[in-house]
Amino acid sequence: MTTTSIPVARPRPASSLPWLRHSLSLAGRSVRKMLRHPEQFFDVTLQPVLFLVIFVYVLGGAIAGSTHDYLQFVLPGILIQTVLFSTVAIGVNLNTDIKEGVFDRFRSLPIPRSAPLVGATLAECLRYGLTIAVTMVAGFVMGFRPTTSPVKVAIACLLVLLFAWCMCWVAIWLGMVMREAGSVQGIGFVALFPLTFGSSMFASVDTMPGWLRAWVDINPVTHLTDAVRGLLTGGPVAQDAFIALGTSALILAVFAPLAVSAYRTKA
Repeated sequence: MTTTSIPVARPRPASSLPWLRHSLSLAGRSVRKMLRHPEQFFDVTLQPVLFLVIFVYVLGGAIAGSTHDYLQFVLPGILIQTVLFSTVAIGVNLNTDIKEGVFDRFRSLPIPRSAPLVGATLAECLRYGLTIAVTMVAGFVMGFRPTTSPVKVAIACLLVLLFAWCMCWVAIWLGMVMREAGSVQGIGFVALFPLTFGSSMFASVDTMPGWLRAWVDINPVTHLTDAVRGLLTGGPVAQDAFIALGTSALILAVFAPLAVSAYRTKA
C-alpha cells in the first residue's frame, strides 16, 4: 500500500517591498490598458518616422548640403525630441482618469499613495522604449550608422529613457494641477518647444545669434543631445552626460514630490 502526499498550498510570504510590488502591479494594469487601445502607440511610432523624413529629405540638403550627413547629425535630436513630446501623454491620461473616478478607487485600496503614479510612469517607459526602437530602426533604414560600439549605443538609449522618465513627472504634476486635459497638453508642449528647438538638436550652435546661444548653452536638452550624439557618432561625452544626469536627478527631486503632493490633495 502506497500513500500519496497531497501538496499543501503555502501562503505566499508578504513582500518586504510593498511599495514596489503595488507599483509593479499598477504598471501591469497600465500596460494592459495600453495594449487594449493600440492607437495610443501611433504617436510614438509614426511621429519619429515623419520627423526623420521631413527634417532629412526636406531640410537636410539646405542645412548640411547632404541628406546623409544631416541624418548622422540630426538623428540623436529627433530621438530625444519625439521621446520628450510623448511624455505629455501621461499627464493628459492621469487628468482624465481622475475626472472619471479611477483614482478614487485606488484611494480606497490598501496601497501606498504614490504607487498609482509610479506604476503609470513605469508603464510609460514601454512607450518611450518603443519610440527609441522605432527611431533607431527608421534611421538605420534611411542610412544612419552609429560609429561607436554597441555598448555606447545602448548607453545613449538608456540616457534618453532616464531623462524622459524624469521629465514625465513634470507632465504628471501638470495633470494634477490643471483642470482640463487640454490645458495639460497645451502647456506641456509650450514648455517643451523652447527646450527642444532652442537646443543643438537640429542645427549647429555656432550658426545661432548670441542671445539664442546663451540659452542654448544652459539648456539641459542641449547637453543631453550632445552626449547622445557623442555616444552614437563619436565625440566628447563625459561633461554633457554628467550635466544631463544631474539635471534628470534635479527634475525628479523637484517634480516627483510635487506630483505626489498634488495627487494626495486632488485625487
